[in-house]
Amino acid sequence: MNENAADFDLIVLGAGSAGLGLSLFMARIKQRVLLIDLTAEDVGGDCLNHGCVPSKALIHASRQVHNARQATQFGLQVSGAADMGKVMDYVQGRQDIIRHHENPDYLRGLGITVEIGRPRFVGDHAVEANGQIYTGRKLVVATGSRPRQLDVPGADQVELYDNQRVWDLRTLPQRLLVVGGGPNGVELGQAMQRLGAQVTMVHRGEAILENEDPAIRAVLAERLRAEGLTIHLEAEVEAFTSASQARIKPKSGDSFAVDFDLVYVAIGRHVSFEGLQLEMAGVEVDDKGHIKLNEHLQTTNSDIFVAGDAANSLKFSHGAELHVRMLLFNFFSPLKKKLSYDHFSWVTFTDPEVAHFGLDAAELDKRGTAYERWETSFADDDRAVVDSYRDGHLLLFIEKNALPLPGRKRRILGGAMVAPGAGELIQELILANTSGLGISELFDKVYPYPVAARINQKLIVDHQDVSPLLQTALDVAFKLQ
Repeated sequence: MNENAADFDLIVLGAGSAGLGLSLFMARIKQRVLLIDLTAEDVGGDCLNHGCVPSKALIHASRQVHNARQATQFGLQVSGAADMGKVMDYVQGRQDIIRHHENPDYLRGLGITVEIGRPRFVGDHAVEANGQIYTGRKLVVATGSRPRQLDVPGADQVELYDNQRVWDLRTLPQRLLVVGGGPNGVELGQAMQRLGAQVTMVHRGEAILENEDPAIRAVLAERLRAEGLTIHLEAEVEAFTSASQARIKPKSGDSFAVDFDLVYVAIGRHVSFEGLQLEMAGVEVDDKGHIKLNEHLQTTNSDIFVAGDAANSLKFSHGAELHVRMLLFNFFSPLKKKLSYDHFSWVTFTDPEVAHFGLDAAELDKRGTAYERWETSFADDDRAVVDSYRDGHLLLFIEKNALPLPGRKRRILGGAMVAPGAGELIQELILANTSGLGISELFDKVYPYPVAARINQKLIVDHQDVSPLLQTALDVAFKLQ
């Protein structure tokens, strides 16, 4: 579209992580930006309003309660129960702080035109909202995703909660049924158990956190059960027989009943573009309703792109950040970057945390990449001993050296860790993975004792073999001194 003919340089539909990231940068470099979202309360997206921010605040509060109870081993007397109303006041207070810089008026102050209303395409470069038509040189669909609903017999007689509704709770349920054993389910399930609920989790997969390595997820599963969670694997809700009872069907064996006071549904998310009139802009969808995209997140209309959850890829806020960085680069460069998740990472914020980065064994095998699997427990790590997290585990996939040529790097291809603070401890490994550094960079580093990150170097040191030839050379060199 001709630059002078367009009302805006960029029109963004959706003010979540992706939409905000794109709009803020483009406005900063004095581009004309229009940002449209349904309501003022939707600004900030799922992360601020229903996801990352409130869930991490809830986890923080539950950890304080848990740590207080754990301190009884040192003679501290603890009594009483957590007040769910006060917990939610804390959660909402954290959200309010962040909303100071994620609201329509703040964004308008930065030069972004913000329109609150329901958008729809009315042309290949045009959208309509509130009866007004706007044209843009480039347009981005960043409308996010929604929680999947549990569709089983009897669901209409049960008040089902998901990550959009649970933050309105003011009373802690005594018995909580969590449906789904992915990151969302295990994070909230552990937090509510620690606050005082009795949590039963039902997951249709053979393990919780199925995208994690078995050695990693097993540590968390054991901890959750030790804290009192009941976990039923390879099982699903067959029906609700009353407003407070579910019938659970395991893969093998007879169905059984689970009583509850509240049901939390965490069975994934889906995208929907209902009402956007994508066809008016020449944007095609596949038979599953997902927008057809190329490796640049470009639709069948070359000036319309998709970012964040709407792209139906890995649904993380920092996944949206990855999309934003690639799109911004491609907006200004004749050389286009392709979307790649080879160095992507994520963290499940349970206790212990589960952190994952790079390529896993399945992907490396699929690509035919030669690698070695290195792993270690934290059982004999000094910091883990004194801080009492000896059940931690670290796993790395290291590039295999077919020919041990001098100067050849052995890169860290991926890995995972389960430990308190794993999301922080693993950051130097992510840097090495992203930057293509070899294991020697970690081998040569001197860590202050006894920082927890020393475990990263320990695993590498433990796998340094001294060949007979090198032993002989070192022996000769030593005797010559």
